[in-house]
Amino acid sequence: MKAVCFGDSNTFGYDPCSWLGGRYDADSRWTDILAVETGWTVCNMGQNGREIPATAPGFPADTDLLIVMLGTNDLLQGRSPGQAAGQLKRFLSGISMDRSKILLIAPPPVALGEWVPSQQLIDDSHTFAKCCQALAEQMGIRFVDTGKWNISLAYDGVHFTEQGHKAFAAGLLEELK
Repeated sequence: MKAVCFGDSNTFGYDPCSWLGGRYDADSRWTDILAVETGWTVCNMGQNGREIPATAPGFPADTDLLIVMLGTNDLLQGRSPGQAAGQLKRFLSGISMDRSKILLIAPPPVALGEWVPSQQLIDDSHTFAKCCQALAEQMGIRFVDTGKWNISLAYDGVHFTEQGHKAFAAGLLEELK
């Protein structure tokens, strides 16, 4: 089975304590843990700083599962949950693959930290998850809300810790059963 993970720095495996955009080791990144635990070929298309693109890229034709987790950077850049969800709808609508092969993941809610100075951003991240769920239902796409997984975040309030990546992988593996 071939899975493509399309997202931002938390998909990439960004280590917020590293210099120059470094990553956690493969044994600590949720995408690599997913590959090891399932035996799947997992293509990590995470990119630091990625906001929801205006158009979908061409994903490989032999993709069996497309995992999409986006939106945190949009909220950090000042978009409302509704605006981010609208952009996400346009993005998902442009993906030319069977909807049953798409899994939309609502990013874990942010927490107070270096990059999250206000309760409003935290509230917006919770609201965005609800918007994602409604969007997935409307579009007939599978959905996971990671807000229930207690993902530990680094000092910035945004990026997963190594333990957070492991908890994320465990939650995702349970959902995929």
